[in-house]
Amino acid sequence: MTTLPHMIWLRSFEAAARLGSFTGAAQELNLTPAAISQQIRLLEQHLGAPLFTRLPRGVALTDIGHAYAQPIRKSFTDMQEATNGLFARPAKRPLRIRASISFATLILAPRLGAFQKHHPDIDLQVSTSVWTPAAGKEPVDLEIRYGHGDWAERDIRPLGHRFGILVCTPDLARGLDPAEGFDKLAERAIHIIGSETDWRQMATLLGRPYPHTPPIMKVDSSLMALQVLTTGSGAVIVAEDFARDFLDRGHVICPLPHRLPLSRSFYAVAPDHNNTNPDVQAFCGWLLQSINPDESPGNLT
Repeated sequence: MTTLPHMIWLRSFEAAARLGSFTGAAQELNLTPAAISQQIRLLEQHLGAPLFTRLPRGVALTDIGHAYAQPIRKSFTDMQEATNGLFARPAKRPLRIRASISFATLILAPRLGAFQKHHPDIDLQVSTSVWTPAAGKEPVDLEIRYGHGDWAERDIRPLGHRFGILVCTPDLARGLDPAEGFDKLAERAIHIIGSETDWRQMATLLGRPYPHTPPIMKVDSSLMALQVLTTGSGAVIVAEDFARDFLDRGHVICPLPHRLPLSRSFYAVAPDHNNTNPDVQAFCGWLLQSINPDESPGNLT
């Protein structure tokens, strides 16, 4: 019985037979053509039969070389498939998510590590925008929107009711008279574009007339408003969830105990063709429980 040839000889033979060239085999295996030629000669000597006919311009398989190449190629294919099947990591499935820059930065970002820990097979791809419904040009698997939930898509899921709170820089909170505090803070108001009526609604909640004082600044996101407060002086009404980290760090103060029920909320919106995607369902269920621990995950409705 002939002993099995060295694996390197067989690898060189398989590549040369498949490519019909010692040079091509050398390039694929990162060797020199001379090394390929030498290994095939050693294989031929071991087997006691010529596998290639050397031609003036290249090589050609002999009949026995052609017959030998087929099972050798199959053996390498079988070994590769067995290795992949048993040891290769499964390819991650992409999950494309888009959210407003404030939600993505202040709500999603601190939590995404926990999601990846429990779902290592999902490749999260998160993009941000300011006005998500108008900016949704690139296709996504799930979008987090802020509004009344009255969009055209059928697969819309509320992410819990939100409350707004009035926060300000610590310097404005010092010595603030509770009876006149709102009026004083309104003089240093920062308005978030699209949510300007929050100040009027807060005045109604407090039972005070709305002061028609122009804002000191208008910005297009809650994130920007909060960042402004960390380096300046002012007051803003933002979603309570957005302000939590800034409150914990002492960057802002909540001088009034009142919480304003917001007429709009955040929703998970999946394209109509994608609501049964198990990765979308997994992310929605995780997100709802993460930001509202008492809520049941359920399905998109």
